[in-house]
Amino acid sequence: MSSDSSELRPLPHRAGRHASAVAPGWAVGRVRPWTGPHRDLRLLRRACRWQRRVAALAALGYFAVFLALTVEMPSLMGRPAPGGLPLGLVLALVQLPVTWLAVVFYELTARRFVDPLARRVRRQGRDGEWRR
Repeated sequence: MSSDSSELRPLPHRAGRHASAVAPGWAVGRVRPWTGPHRDLRLLRRACRWQRRVAALAALGYFAVFLALTVEMPSLMGRPAPGGLPLGLVLALVQLPVTWLAVVFYELTARRFVDPLARRVRRQGRDGEWRR
């Protein structure tokens, strides 16, 4: 048993300190605004996560497929490809363009989706909309 007695006493409620999807009892029937700085921060985090996942899966996914083919089908990787090089070497060399494409995709999506959100969040912070 823990000697921590904080479990016995509930924390006092501090209004306005959390973002809850459930409206309090006194706000029944009111429309909760889902706009503002917190929404923009959530959108910014979501866009960054999506962007990282897609770029990482593109580069690492190709590398994982290459490694799986190398381990599971070495005879296939040793066959000559068009141009006389072994297929394994061609697939290894293709990793460079795939990685560059992932970087270019990351940059393009950052400029189109993430940077405008970041500018909006920065502008709201500078204008004092978040300061209390």
